[in-house]
Amino acid sequence: MDKLLEIVASISGWLWGYPIILLLAGTGLYLTFMLGFFQFRYPVYIFKQTFGSIFKKPKGKGTVTPLQALTSALSSTIGAANIVGVPAAIMFGGPGAVFWMWVIALIGMAIKFSESVLAVKYREKNEEGEYVGGPMYYMTKGLNMKWLGVIFAFALMIELIPSIMVQGNAVAAAVGETFSINGLYTGIAVAVLVSLVVFGGIKRIGKVTEIVVPFMALIYVGSALIILFMNLGKLPEVLELIFTYAFQPMSAIGGFAGAAIGEIIRWGFARGLYSNEAGLGTAPIAHAAATTDHPVRQGFWAIVGIVVDTLIVCTATAFVVLSSGVWTREGAMEDPSALTAAAFTQYFGSFGGVLVAISLIFFVISTIIVVVFYGSKMAEFLFGSFAGKAIKVVYIGAIVLGSVGAAKTIWQFLDLALAMILIPNIVAVLLLSKEVKQLKNEFFTSEKYYLKDIKKDDSAA
Repeated sequence: MDKLLEIVASISGWLWGYPIILLLAGTGLYLTFMLGFFQFRYPVYIFKQTFGSIFKKPKGKGTVTPLQALTSALSSTIGAANIVGVPAAIMFGGPGAVFWMWVIALIGMAIKFSESVLAVKYREKNEEGEYVGGPMYYMTKGLNMKWLGVIFAFALMIELIPSIMVQGNAVAAAVGETFSINGLYTGIAVAVLVSLVVFGGIKRIGKVTEIVVPFMALIYVGSALIILFMNLGKLPEVLELIFTYAFQPMSAIGGFAGAAIGEIIRWGFARGLYSNEAGLGTAPIAHAAATTDHPVRQGFWAIVGIVVDTLIVCTATAFVVLSSGVWTREGAMEDPSALTAAAFTQYFGSFGGVLVAISLIFFVISTIIVVVFYGSKMAEFLFGSFAGKAIKVVYIGAIVLGSVGAAKTIWQFLDLALAMILIPNIVAVLLLSKEVKQLKNEFFTSEKYYLKDIKKDDSAA
């Protein structure tokens, strides 16, 4: 077994090094070019059509509001990667890694936009009258490759079992360390809480996430901004570190061991991609349920998801870690995941550590809620509606198993399973990219959509 785990870890390490990073970066650049750099040309319009329309009744057909679809998708991305992953990128790639994290977020927008557009175009209604969609549907209906959709759905359905166990373990560890509560009790409590939400379907999930995600994100980012204002004099220094060492190697300083230019780019790209899940095909499952009059309009919400996840939450963590100086302390390299809590504790005392722990707990629980929904949709696609309900019970059990440490022997398989999900999805998105371009052009040249919207804006002005 140990030998097998070593082999799996070796393959995963290689795949999630340059091969997948280059695949995603290349795909992002290709789609950005093909779609005419629209995410850079229409930022104000995209903002008005998303956050600017939160209080308006959405037009078109769907099961949940666009905001609920976004917060559901964000629930699976905002979490440990933002709070404990960013410090790891800084420790192994230096401050310059933050710059490359921003770069991959900007070009990753085209990938996430394309996924979500395709998910809405090829969605369908299930037996309960809910709109369902995602990579497995656009692989089946768009490419006529049901076998590829089956591979994607089965791989994601199975991968989520150890993934949920790891998430359950993360919650139990955070609660145990902060409040000294037994992991089993935490696991049972989380399982009950998640059950109350997920068995209510996407509508209940959307109602919960549209409250929890903005609330916790505001508390976390707001606290980070307080630290930033307390260190406002260091802001030019932090920006100089980020931009200077994005293009040149950095020598060792204190607890930081230094980084070569290749590692700086790799860690920035990897952390950005891991955080926002562009190309993974999970967020489109949530976006497919949104009420919208055109696939492109929901694609704008997918872009906003990257802005919130990577450009706001991840950046907030990076600025806290860099401005506080905790990244250069002796021993920082030994446990990069603890640096965010150390920075918050430095400014808020013991309350800072509790704040980070509580943020992590809520983010991870909301992640579990949404990935259970994702897994149920995979089972529904493969085996029907009853299987979608039955697999939820398996996932609920995985939370409890993970909370008592049962995930430790299988976490090595996670990255390999993720590659099995990501690669088919990227292939499908590339093969269907001309359809995305056609839909984008239709939206921006039609009197029913973009041209009508800007006429309204002009008359309102």
